[in-house]
Amino acid sequence: MIPVQVKEIAFDVSLSPVVLLVDQSQKRVLPIWIGPFEAQSIAMALQGVLTPRPMTHDLMKSVCEHLGATLRRVVISDIKEGTYYAEMHLQTRSGEVIIDSRPSDAIALALRAGADVYISEKVANYTLSVEELVSEEDQEEMRKLLGLTSPDEFKKSLH
Repeated sequence: MIPVQVKEIAFDVSLSPVVLLVDQSQKRVLPIWIGPFEAQSIAMALQGVLTPRPMTHDLMKSVCEHLGATLRRVVISDIKEGTYYAEMHLQTRSGEVIIDSRPSDAIALALRAGADVYISEKVANYTLSVEELVSEEDQEEMRKLLGLTSPDEFKKSLH
């Protein structure tokens, strides 16, 4: 398993939301296209936005807590015919339970629960370098997104 960070919600040229998962070296990115509601939920969690009433992923976290379960980690475990699959690893009073999930839901819950996110070795084969992900003119924006402050840092991150 490879640890990743949920970096940002981006939008492709057709304005479809994409969650960007970045490895620890910030050299490889896994883009996963998601729905607009899931994108909103992930973005709100990344920004620390709280709502007066619980949204679905807030509700899921609350249900887990009240039942004595803790989300330990999320694993983006597989890809089949262009669709990613995820597992939520919950620790319960009676042991670990693994629940099948869409990656977007698992990520939204992981952000709220403070759980780690991983990708499997198989899924890692679908990561892209930052250069592959964006055109040269878009690299400035990607550098800002990844938190790299200078072009030299960007070049170093690609090697």
